Amino acid sequence: MIVLHRILVPTDFSEHARQAVKYAAAFAEKFGAEIHLLHVLQDLAIYQPDAVTIGPPVVPPLAQLAAAARTSLERFIADNKLERLAVQQEVREGTPVEEIIEFAAEKDIDLIILGTHGRGWLAHVLLGSVAEKVVRKAPCPVLTVRLAEHEFVKPDE
Repeated sequence: MIVLHRILVPTDFSEHARQAVKYAAAFAEKFGAEIHLLHVLQDLAIYQPDAVTIGPPVVPPLAQLAAAARTSLERFIADNKLERLAVQQEVREGTPVEEIIEFAAEKDIDLIILGTHGRGWLAHVLLGSVAEKVVRKAPCPVLTVRLAEHEFVKPDE
């Protein structure tokens, strides 16, 4: 018998993450599980090459970014009507794949549910796939959810 106590939903606040959290909510209700929402802040300086910038990169302080991410997590919970469920939130800094895998191991996560962007082959080759890497390295089962696929979750009325 499958027993789920802790479900991890990494989120970038996109529509893909919203779709994944619908599935997480359904699983959480069915199993009485706790949802862990994780947002990973990446180092934005890597997206501003030195050759293009004059002086140091203009990046808001990490504390300001983390505070904005926590506010966005609160809004994400409200927008997706998750208040009725046990939801834990965390903001971390680092590489998304590494932080997701580390978080899942630390918190003894039973299932990771994440949205996949379904990019084309060229974007996949150039950017890689967070979802694919998480599937390969995760210490637990992973459910990936795409937009415009068959819906198993009844929409809110």
